[in-house]
Amino acid sequence: MWEPDGAEGHEGKVGVLLEDGTVPGPVYIDLGSGSYVPSFTDWWYYDGTHRRPLADRMRAVCACGWSGERTYPIDWKRVRPREPYSYDTSGPQRDWEDHTRRINAAAVQLPEDVARLISRIRERLDDIEGDDPLTALRIVGELDSVVEVNGSYATRLATRKHTDEEIATALGATEKALNTRLRRYDPRHY
Repeated sequence: MWEPDGAEGHEGKVGVLLEDGTVPGPVYIDLGSGSYVPSFTDWWYYDGTHRRPLADRMRAVCACGWSGERTYPIDWKRVRPREPYSYDTSGPQRDWEDHTRRINAAAVQLPEDVARLISRIRERLDDIEGDDPLTALRIVGELDSVVEVNGSYATRLATRKHTDEEIATALGATEKALNTRLRRYDPRHY
């Protein structure tokens, strides 16, 4: 799973396509440990063994529902069963990174002075937390109080003036991630 930088709710991973172009469902593997049979969607499970579907192409997919248009062939002879992460999946990852760059580009940009200030706070927390975790915790507590006070007010103003879709786009978030965030800022809202 690839974690985005700023695009909340846009986790990416490698998805697969079968020879006919369809997207297979999850692979269920009976581990023999009872009635629960876990399912998997990691690309390497679609190797055609043990009656599993055989994927012949991979592409980027995102938790938001986006799928990359570009596909990449899977050479199963080069996939090491015990080390599937060693197989080159950089094509789908680049496509997903392009997707999240577009999401971030459409988001409201932070004022430059605020972006610098946030960056500096992160740097200082990194410097402090190893040597003085109590001071780091105090700083985080102060930031929490800012979010608690201003988050509720900003949430109410934004939701009065804009649709959820507009707010999600402005924050670079999916609507599901947006609802979680707004509920955290203002529990009375949702």
